[in-house]
Amino acid sequence: MNKMRIILQLAALYNIIWGAWVVLFPMHFFELTGMEPINHPSIWQGMGMVIGVYGLGYWWASADPITHWPIVVVGMLGKVFGPIGFFFNYSQGAIPFEFFYTLITNDFIWWIPFSYILYKTYQHKKMNVT
Repeated sequence: MNKMRIILQLAALYNIIWGAWVVLFPMHFFELTGMEPINHPSIWQGMGMVIGVYGLGYWWASADPITHWPIVVVGMLGKVFGPIGFFFNYSQGAIPFEFFYTLITNDFIWWIPFSYILYKTYQHKKMNVT
């Protein structure tokens, strides 16, 4: 249980920090990657707000990951559908490749830890079925 708590607390801190960065400094990512600045930073800031709110959910779920597994599922779905959306939009020429960098830290590195939590939850629930 302790590993699951630590994973969710790290995810929470990461998401809150990343979300705050995007909300407070919406053009910084574009400057770092050399991308053309966006015309409507409020859309990017909205994404930062959503990511930050996920962080709050992960923090609350860390108190009891087995009970709050649906929060982990929602997070995992976002971490799977986000890259699918990226690859679809990139293949259509709708977004530049540089957005891929966000997938590494926002999505890919969490696949194994979140899968671990969901697997442990499955094992726990399977053992406690009478």
